[in-house]
Amino acid sequence: MSIRYRLTTKLRKKLKNPIGTLIRGSSNETMKKLKDLVEKEKPPMIISVGDSVSNNLTKNNVFPNLSIVDNKVMRRRIEPIALTAEKTIYIKNPPGTITEEAMRTIQETSMNSSRVKIVVDGEEDLLALAAVLYAPENSFIVYGQPHEGIVVVKATKQKKAEVTEILKAMEEFEKPNNEETYQVNTASEEKS
Repeated sequence: MSIRYRLTTKLRKKLKNPIGTLIRGSSNETMKKLKDLVEKEKPPMIISVGDSVSNNLTKNNVFPNLSIVDNKVMRRRIEPIALTAEKTIYIKNPPGTITEEAMRTIQETSMNSSRVKIVVDGEEDLLALAAVLYAPENSFIVYGQPHEGIVVVKATKQKKAEVTEILKAMEEFEKPNNEETYQVNTASEEKS
């Protein structure tokens, strides 16, 4: 496993603030507002990052094209949630980092038309950045903002540039050489 980026203390504070539009309220209120926004804007792709938000989207008949989960809510282990997916991919991504494997997997699955679930061994929080970077333009990346609601990031050129600057501000590690290979575990999953 090759770490590509590591979160700095300064950025940790900055990233506590939403990088998109904060929709405040209960899960019922936020899901209603999100559904209205999806209906109005018709994003080409919806990516959910986090178990709670992925579960709430699915319960409200908003089915993300890509769900990124770590089987935890507020850092506490939970039973894996049932998500509709045609393929499940397992990756490693330690807390406070973004690995090469995570970056590559999100890039590849963002170009895929099938419904995919990525299960992270470690932590998925920072992977919202990779999702914004690689999502088709005008896609929605949705993640939870603890005790406040949800954040919707529209993957515009400007937002992708902003995320690129955030990644540049992280501690960057050397990229692996081209000979290094990665093992991505995939499993087909019947629709739930």
